[in-house]
Amino acid sequence: MKILISAPMQYRFVNARDPSLPPLILLHGSGGNETDMLPVAAAVAPEYAAFSLRGAIVWEQGYAFFRRFPDRGIDEDSIREEAPALAAFITDIVAQHHCKSQPVLIGFSNGAIMAAALMLLFPNLARGAALLRPLSPFATRIETRLPATPVLVIDAVNDPRRRAGDGAKMASQLRQAGAAVEHHSLPVGHDLTDHDQALLRGWLDRVDLGRPQ
Repeated sequence: MKILISAPMQYRFVNARDPSLPPLILLHGSGGNETDMLPVAAAVAPEYAAFSLRGAIVWEQGYAFFRRFPDRGIDEDSIREEAPALAAFITDIVAQHHCKSQPVLIGFSNGAIMAAALMLLFPNLARGAALLRPLSPFATRIETRLPATPVLVIDAVNDPRRRAGDGAKMASQLRQAGAAVEHHSLPVGHDLTDHDQALLRGWLDRVDLGRPQ
């Protein structure tokens, strides 16, 4: 049985090479920590400021952003309990570092699910999101509006932790909220690959993330 308790929020910060770019908020997967997503940011977005967060839930040998049931089903109550504090924490650290624009969320697995929940529950928190191996955080539709908000969804055809169509369902929910969703399904497993990084890099380069003109 997994022992799940709250832990203080911690993060690693990487300075921007280009302060005009929006900061990135990096959210790791289940059992991870605040260092896991730093190599991804270094590979695909070295010019961006990056805040790599640690989930507040202790999960086995690491952390998570919300609780899962023993069958790995999503505990929606846990998401709703954890999301407000996480959203406030993100807002605070971005302000403390005097960032010039709203952040972009980049989440993997557990972090992708929480990033999607943050977008749906707090539509003014971030200017966009990249969801890598996501699941829909809520079984029922959340009535929110994300007009033209850029979102990248990348799922994997051979992912043992996901069912066929999970990524498409997530993409559809966000499109219904008005988001501008780019969705890719890769012929790989759950772990991130060079192809994921290439898609993420291209998306960051291509979409309008509100850079100053």
